[in-house]
Amino acid sequence: MKVKPFAVGVDIGGTKVAIGIIDAKGCVAASTIIPTNVSILATEMVAQIAEHILRLLDKKGITMEQVAGIGIGAPGPLDAKQGKLICPVNLPSWDDFCVVEELKRKISVPVLLQNDANCAALAENWAGNAQGCEHFIYLTISTGIGAGVVIDKKLVSGYRGNAGEVGHIVIDPAQGRCACGQKGCFEWVASGTAIARRASEVMGTKLTTKEVFALYRKNEPRIVPLIEEAFTYIGMGCVALINLFDPERIVIGGGVAEVRSSICSGSKVCEKPYAKPGGTQYSDRSSAVEKRCGNDRRSRFDTCKL
Repeated sequence: MKVKPFAVGVDIGGTKVAIGIIDAKGCVAASTIIPTNVSILATEMVAQIAEHILRLLDKKGITMEQVAGIGIGAPGPLDAKQGKLICPVNLPSWDDFCVVEELKRKISVPVLLQNDANCAALAENWAGNAQGCEHFIYLTISTGIGAGVVIDKKLVSGYRGNAGEVGHIVIDPAQGRCACGQKGCFEWVASGTAIARRASEVMGTKLTTKEVFALYRKNEPRIVPLIEEAFTYIGMGCVALINLFDPERIVIGGGVAEVRSSICSGSKVCEKPYAKPGGTQYSDRSSAVEKRCGNDRRSRFDTCKL
């Protein structure tokens, strides 16, 4: 069978949807980003996604016969086999939504669904900072926190595709109740959303994650200890992953990206006394995949590996 030269990646997030067309060598042919509108029905949002996919293909002169399929990366929990989102915390209107079936109604090509962090792990292994690794974890820290776990060269996806939902392991119950209902979840204390929420409470005004890190770089005395505590929480989460899976490498990515070197350093500090056996390498995802795709295109690249 002749290999079709293009695939489409769709990364569905809590604040934006990234769409990209990738060729067989992993190069981005075209891409776009649209805001995630959680106030409309999921079917309406998928219609917008389909419209932008067709627009991108038309702009590049790519026919549907040249497209191998569409890979969708989405936050869990989900059922990858059924192509359905179950109850994603940051997409409340998408509960029990068959996104694969809906997109197939709009575009007649094969469509696959996978957890977004799993997609990123596949991409890192294909052309990123986990090339050649047989045992590694991709940890994404963004609106939420998730992980893609590869052991013995195989993606650990679980029964429905939800293995790696590390954002909901408990880190510090004293920090309050997560949106999922459990107290002290990893993403409740250390995600970009958590950092913005906690900093806004401290400063008495609503701040974005980007604004919080700008204050951190300026050594704002009320922000510095908060961010350093978040680094510690991230380190604790990494220690838990090392003790569970004994990976050779942890690749850290996601929207909380401007301070990756600090996150990696904080993780190493936590690992030294607590991880058994320790010695895991840390890497941010910026180098190899960014060189191939550009910093703003990596999430679209991830889902095309499906």
